[in-house]
Order: sequence, then C-alpha cells, then structure tokens
Amino acid sequence: MQACEACLRRALLLGRLAPHIERVATGEVGRRSPELLALDDEPLAQAVGGRRAGEILTELRAADPAGLRRLASDVGCWVLCRHDPDYPPQLLDHGAQAPATLFGRGPAAALEGLEPEALVTVVGARRAGVYGLAVAEELCRMLARAGMVIVSGLANGIDSRAHKGALDGGGTTIAVLGGGVDLPYPRRQAGLYGRILEEGGAVLSELPPGAASFRWSFPARNRIMAALAGMTVVVEAAERSGSLITAGMALDLGRTVGAVPGPVNAWMSTGTNQLLVDGAVPVRDAQDVLDRLLGAGRRSVRELGPDLDPELLAVLERVEGGNATCDAVASASAAPPHVVAAALARLELLGYLASDHTGRYSRTALAAPAGRERGLPSTSWARRSPVDDA
Repeated sequence: MQACEACLRRALLLGRLAPHIERVATGEVGRRSPELLALDDEPLAQAVGGRRAGEILTELRAADPAGLRRLASDVGCWVLCRHDPDYPPQLLDHGAQAPATLFGRGPAAALEGLEPEALVTVVGARRAGVYGLAVAEELCRMLARAGMVIVSGLANGIDSRAHKGALDGGGTTIAVLGGGVDLPYPRRQAGLYGRILEEGGAVLSELPPGAASFRWSFPARNRIMAALAGMTVVVEAAERSGSLITAGMALDLGRTVGAVPGPVNAWMSTGTNQLLVDGAVPVRDAQDVLDRLLGAGRRSVRELGPDLDPELLAVLERVEGGNATCDAVASASAAPPHVVAAALARLELLGYLASDHTGRYSRTALAAPAGRERGLPSTSWARRSPVDDA
C-alpha cells in the first residue's frame, strides 16, 4: 500500500486545520464537517483558516509527504489513499466527500475484498440503557458468528458493546476513530482497542497519526462508517442522537437503515422508534439483518438457549412483562425474594437475562427452546393472579 503524495498532503492539511475546522464546523450539528471536507485543499484552507490560510497553504507546499509515511510506519500504522486499488470502493460513493487517505492499524487484509453486504455498521447512544447494551452485544455476536464484519466507532455505550459482541462471536470488527488511529479514544476503551487488534480486527481513521479528536471529527468519521457497510443498524438513540446522523448519511448513499424497536415510554428509544415510523427496517435480532442483506432464509443464525424448568420460565415471563427488579418480580409472583434472586441469577448465567449496575434486568435475544410451554406453571408461588387473567 502506497498513498500518493497529493493525498498525503491532504492528510497533513486536515491535521493542521483540525482546530480551525472545529471553530467553523460545529455551529451546525452533524452535516457541516462532511460538507467542508468536500472542498479542495485551497478552498478548505480559506474557508476555515481565516487570516492564516495563506500561511497554512505555504506550509503545506513545503511539507514532505514522505515524512508522514515514516511517521505512520514508526507508530505501527499503514496508509492507503483513494487511488490505491485496496481502497474500499464503497467509500467512493461519497464523491468529493470521500476521505483522501485511510490510516489503519491491524491487518490491512481486513479490508480486502469486502463487499458492503458483508459489513454491518452498528451504532447507538453513548449513555445507553441495559436493554440497548444487551441487544447490541447479542446482535453483533450472532452476526459475527454468521460471518458478518461489524463496523462501529469505539465510543462508550452501544459502539463498544457492538465491538465486544463481534469479538465474543469469534468474528472481525472494524473501529473507525475520530482522531489519530494510534490514539485509542475514548481512553476508557483502550483495552477494547487492544483486543480488536489482537484478535484480527482493524482500526481506521482519515486523520494522520497523533491527531487529536474534535467534535467535528465524529460526524466526519460517521460518513466512513455509513459508507463501508451495506446496512446501518441503530440500536438505541434519543431524538437528537449523533447515531441518527449516521443513519441519514447511510440513506443518502442508498444503504439500508435498520432500527431496534424500544419501549415507547423510554426517551433513549425515541430516535430509533422514529426511524421505524419513517420506514427503517425493524431489527429484532441478527436474522432480520441477514434476511435483509442476503435474502430471506439464505443464512440462519437463530440460537436457542438451554431448557428451563417451570420456576425459571415463570420468572423469565415476569421480566418479559416489565418487572425489571428482584422486588418487582417477587411482588408480581408472590414468590420469596431469595428464591426470585436465585432464579434471576441463574437466568443471567444461562444467557436469558442481562443486568445493569442498578440491579435491573432485561431480556436478551436468546430464544427459549422450541415447543416449551410459555404459559406460567402452576406452582403455588407463580400461579397467575386474577389481574393477569383479566
């Protein structure tokens, strides 16, 4: 892989202009930075550099692109440009907005020959709830087991769970950063960043090594995530989430957008539920994604959990009915709290439930074995009340 000098100069220019773009691009949330990046070098410098535009362009002409190649090599990165045959062709769908360069860590082969239908971008809220985190992790675990590559942004919340799920499923995941590819961001995800590289994944950025992350660079990197994959899935997002910007970019490129339905009374799901109203593909599990990308029934990935005894089924159904805590399940079923607590712990170990730090439980995507009776058993403490039957 050898990026051409013109594209390397473009990367140097973006690194130099990054603080100036921050002052100009963030006045209009989401769309401004990709539009600015569609400008050629000189118009971009003049648009954001102000009185220093001439000085910056002079520096650029004097810069040595070979120095950037050496820097990338020194920090363990590779670089390719849009003129390289290994450059992902789907990024060129952005036209003038396509990134001139891609810096990467991890095996460059992770990008070779990947058709959009083999990649799924999964995004969502940073401040996600237990429901969204559990769905993102399980969805990506199953997609990875089906051979799909997961693309996300390494952010806290849904993004990091998407990467983790893909790795746990034995698959490949690609993280697209808003800063230099050699700087894990956010720092809280440094361990996950290392795991992605250790397990054969890749980390990408259009900014040169050492570049800091800015607010404008996140919607800018979102356009890369939207273009790489044949489908973008939003797992959990509020009404003004940046994930919706990614979905909009995917739609602009003619990609499929999916959304995971959320509780109608949860503010964290207002954005995803609105996407569904607007025509996004409902995503209940990995099978919905595979059916949409590959054709119905072409590949099956549904997973059944282990058998459950009647008492565990009773507790599971209480959680499915909205009783999210041990006390709530105990109250709804008239069961002793210590019995319910043990059942909840067993269901979590078996993969049917996930819990958060507050002690609230939510249902995972793991399905109960086929043919099991889903009605509550007739044990004394789990019997339906008259209210249930009303």
